[in-house]
Amino acid sequence: MSSDEKPRRHLLRYVLRVCGGFVALSLLAVFGPTLFVLTLSLGRTHDSVGETPVRDVAMVLGAGLNPDGTPSPFLRARLDLGADLYDAGKAKVIIVSGAVDGYYNEPRAMKRYLVNQRGIPEARIVTDNAGYNTWSSCVRAKKIFGVDSLTVVTQGYHLPRSVAACRLAKVDAQGLGDTSVKTHSRPWRFGQVREIGANIKLVYDWARNAQPALGAPRDDVQVALRGA
Repeated sequence: MSSDEKPRRHLLRYVLRVCGGFVALSLLAVFGPTLFVLTLSLGRTHDSVGETPVRDVAMVLGAGLNPDGTPSPFLRARLDLGADLYDAGKAKVIIVSGAVDGYYNEPRAMKRYLVNQRGIPEARIVTDNAGYNTWSSCVRAKKIFGVDSLTVVTQGYHLPRSVAACRLAKVDAQGLGDTSVKTHSRPWRFGQVREIGANIKLVYDWARNAQPALGAPRDDVQVALRGA
């Protein structure tokens, strides 16, 4: 080996080590949060009402409205699961948590569907009008409504993050996930891919103690439970 080849080989090894370290760090940054979320939700996600533990409170997360203001197929599927929990005696009160922006009002539409289509008593439904994302809904469940444990209801691909978010917000959460809308394959696949980035954002929000829109504590859930 010539004297010129040795420095070149050392340089090549150094470059490969740097590149390998960069790749490893990049993979950790991208997939580490997902592993963290899956660990937090392990053993707490369910796909049937029968296997879901009893909780006084179920929280259904918003998922968009149709142009006519009725729940989208994804949201309707979530609401049906929430109603099924109530009918099975697995929940006494349902929080409907979603976004409100002018005429766009997810919690109002969610409550209307549960009352009119599923026969859930209006007094057993609590509306959260500032559930703009999963982290906000979980933090508000704890800090505004004083909920210490609940069952969060959403689509199956979104369930690990939802359970993890509530646990990070100090709510003892179980989760029930819908898979009936898998037939809407494109939105479902998009949602699965989106979770990678959303998991990163969740960990970032938790790490910096991001605070959603808050206000004075409310006793809506406790009042509804007393009447149950």
